[in-house]
Amino acid sequence: MDHTSHHRTGTGHGHHPGHHDHAGRHQGAGSGASWSTAARATLHCLAGCAVGEILGMVVGTALLWGNVRTMALAIALAFLFGYSFTLFAVRRSGLGLKAAVKVALAADTVSIAVMEAVDNGIIALVPGAMDAHLSDGLFWGALLGGFAVAFVVTTPLNKWMIGRGKGHAVVHAHH
Repeated sequence: MDHTSHHRTGTGHGHHPGHHDHAGRHQGAGSGASWSTAARATLHCLAGCAVGEILGMVVGTALLWGNVRTMALAIALAFLFGYSFTLFAVRRSGLGLKAAVKVALAADTVSIAVMEAVDNGIIALVPGAMDAHLSDGLFWGALLGGFAVAFVVTTPLNKWMIGRGKGHAVVHAHH
């Protein structure tokens, strides 16, 4: 995630009237995050979710697990990798482990949860996708289509949350 455009005024990063957002714009009542900021936050979250979910599908398939067990592993790993991407980023900025974990949980929980619900819901609804093998185009089409729809659904949510100082906005306060 590109954090080079963030200002460093030393005045804090609150999102109250009179403060400025990370691009230096006045953050008054009713203003929100830009679509590009929301899209970058969503892509960051989607990257972690995709790595975890695909790894979970591969491991579950290799272990000959059923759909429910494989999907549970994939979702757990999506959360783990989603949080890890943020955790590593805020740790690099000098934040201690305990504080970094709190930031990652605050930044990503809602986004990952919505993304996983949408993505896995689509996979479950596509006829035959749950029983498709990793070598089947149907599996990858449903998975990638689910990721695309999850991105479209989650970006406005992230825009709304960031504009109110929630979600990925807490990550920006540590850069």
